[in-house]
Amino acid sequence: MMGESSGRHSRRTFLAGAVGGGLLLTQPPGRAAAVGAGGDPLAGNAAVHAPAWARVPQIRRRIRPPRFPGRTFPITDHGAIGDGTTKCTDAFKQAIAACAAAGGGRVLVPAGTYLTGAIHLADAVELHLAPAATIRFSRDPADYLPVVHTRYEGIELMNYSPFIYAYGRTNVAITGRGTIDGQAGAAHWWDWSGDPPPSEGPDKKLLAAMAELGVPVAERVFGEGHTLRPNLIQLYRCRNVLIEGVTVKDSPMWNIHPVLCVNVTIRDVTVDSPHGPNNDGCDPESCVDVLIERCEFSTGDDCVAIKAGENADGRRVDAPSMNVLVGSCVMRDGNGGVTVGGETTGGVRWVFAWNCTMSSERLERAIRVKTNPERGGYVRDLYFKDITVGQAADAVVEVALNYENKHTGPYFPDVRDRDIRSLRAGRAPRAFNLIGNPGNPIRDVRVTDSVFAEMTEAGVVQDVTGLVLHDVWINGRRVRRD
Repeated sequence: MMGESSGRHSRRTFLAGAVGGGLLLTQPPGRAAAVGAGGDPLAGNAAVHAPAWARVPQIRRRIRPPRFPGRTFPITDHGAIGDGTTKCTDAFKQAIAACAAAGGGRVLVPAGTYLTGAIHLADAVELHLAPAATIRFSRDPADYLPVVHTRYEGIELMNYSPFIYAYGRTNVAITGRGTIDGQAGAAHWWDWSGDPPPSEGPDKKLLAAMAELGVPVAERVFGEGHTLRPNLIQLYRCRNVLIEGVTVKDSPMWNIHPVLCVNVTIRDVTVDSPHGPNNDGCDPESCVDVLIERCEFSTGDDCVAIKAGENADGRRVDAPSMNVLVGSCVMRDGNGGVTVGGETTGGVRWVFAWNCTMSSERLERAIRVKTNPERGGYVRDLYFKDITVGQAADAVVEVALNYENKHTGPYFPDVRDRDIRSLRAGRAPRAFNLIGNPGNPIRDVRVTDSVFAEMTEAGVVQDVTGLVLHDVWINGRRVRRD
């Protein structure tokens, strides 16, 4: 047994490799049965997982990709030239309008490189990129005006249009084997995140203040003259969404950002954006019924980050993220592999991740929850199974309720019910970094049948109740707490 008989750990650390008593083995137990060829999350240990994991097939049955009429509208029929220098914004607009007017179908981007400004999708429109097609977005901020209703780090506002955007649409898709290139770089968009001008810092503070004061969204006008970066792909208040097959790269900030959407499928997508600030891979925010599968992430921030609005604006909108499935994905560079937060105000519940591989000397954490006493909301019922972590640069598992070094505030988050099974981690500084708040602990963290092979530093368990470690091995030593 590890430590006291109580279920509470307060301001304690435990050393990886010398944790409590237990039998030192030269070889840890074998891995539990892997998921099946189809990535079935119920394969292996089915009886143990059944109470929670039985929800997964129910959720999957509700998530159905949209279908589209068999009509095709090539953008080249509307004047697009794929030479990489001719601006094709009007051609995209006309092809989408023609497709929508006909009752829907496929807007085809043929082989070539097409320079454009903002692309706005319509109902029943599938934007399809041929294998040798590239959509290359303009570096001129004026090409993303007029401003649109969007969300910036969990707060609604009127801002530059996301590069591919839809608002209030039904049946929308981005598919194919082509590339969506945001063309952001050190001198374009990313420089807005720094301290010297132009800097987004003052605008972020202004937006947060407007939200706290209850300024109507229509009056929170940014865009020209301001420096809040747009997303690469944002689908807002949409129903029946599909993003499949494409490669996305070099976004100004978050790459794929569904907001307040229902029935979202994101599969076989590659996010290749490892260098930009806040270049999250996929951030479903306040969405219900989301499937992210067979995707590959190399990002400048979190690979998958599940969010639900921030602070006063999150409480105003009051919309959770629920029923999010992450299956058979590969996470490379990034701050976190599968993350919840830091925008958690509307609440996050019923997240399942399985059969994922995470490994990089620059992948800071594999599984992460981040929030603080200003965010409030809840983070509950998170389930992870059959996760392989080759190496991580910080903790393998982190739950931190002091995100952004904020330890006090009026809205303590309710963070509980986190279950991790069959995790295999190779090298990292720490197995665990669990930091609750005094008087508001993290509750009910369960880790079962898991191996942390080479941990070099002390793990941290602070203000946690209901921690269960069953058949857990750290540096070859069994650590158990029931």
